[in-house]
Amino acid sequence: MKQLILAATAGILFAGAAFADGHRNPAPEGAQAYIISPADGATVSNPVTIVFGLAGMGIAPAGTEMDNTGHHHLLINTDPSTLDLDSGLPATDQIVHFGGGQTQVTKELPAGTHTLQMLLGDWSHVPHDPPVMSEVVTITVN
Repeated sequence: MKQLILAATAGILFAGAAFADGHRNPAPEGAQAYIISPADGATVSNPVTIVFGLAGMGIAPAGTEMDNTGHHHLLINTDPSTLDLDSGLPATDQIVHFGGGQTQVTKELPAGTHTLQMLLGDWSHVPHDPPVMSEVVTITVN
């Protein structure tokens, strides 16, 4: 009996991972992520407050499966063309997850020039199809 329960549990976990891998939820037409501040070309000091927005969709925490919703991921110095958009986004120093539905962050960034871009992920951190992503914002931290 114990082996049956373990096998069933493993099957459920692997099925969930398989569903998230390679499955992208549709994005509504016209959905748009954007960075409210800082402005493109801004020179800022630490700590940097980054405020992000979303139009045409709603925000829902990670793990909440609802149509036309997602949560933000901040790409720092990361080209989205280097990411596997068919899988859940990894959490790294350059791909910051906001699975709680947050719409801003205050963060220390090294001095220098940085690119910032928002990428919306669905309930399982997988980008929508087509991806809902902001324009790139370039800032200088002094």
